[in-house]
Amino acid sequence: MAINYKEVRNDRQWKASTGLSEEQFFTLVKMFGEAYEQLFGVSMVDRQNNSTNESTFKTYEDLLFFSLYSLKSGLTYDLLGLTFGLDGANAYQNQALGLRVLRAALEGGGHMPKRAYQSVEEFKEHWSSESEILIDATEQRRQRPGNQQEQKEDYSGKKKPTP
Repeated sequence: MAINYKEVRNDRQWKASTGLSEEQFFTLVKMFGEAYEQLFGVSMVDRQNNSTNESTFKTYEDLLFFSLYSLKSGLTYDLLGLTFGLDGANAYQNQALGLRVLRAALEGGGHMPKRAYQSVEEFKEHWSSESEILIDATEQRRQRPGNQQEQKEDYSGKKKPTP
């Protein structure tokens, strides 16, 4: 019982399964196909014709839908494979392929956020046009101070130790 993008019937289902509207999905498919051909030098059909293995995803739409669905759903590879008629290993490999192409498509279209900076100066230059920025950072672990007074200054008391 493999699902397919052709079975998605309305905008609510499109957004639930991919995070995009149908119109956004098909706009992204065009960029996705161009990125695929740029990465591999041939179209998906030509690459499959030159392969001895049977491909599960035969079109750009199929591979993009699978990739977006895998990101949106958060399923394990075994469940993702069950949903799309694959085994877990093939689900992993196809997701890796789809995400590689998706990243290239988003970078090529100028839609991928900048994730790393070489220096503080580069960071400042990149964000110089913004008056205010918010950073959602991961809390870092630190050694709890041994001194009771220092502990009070750094510890909120809201976290309960686990047994």
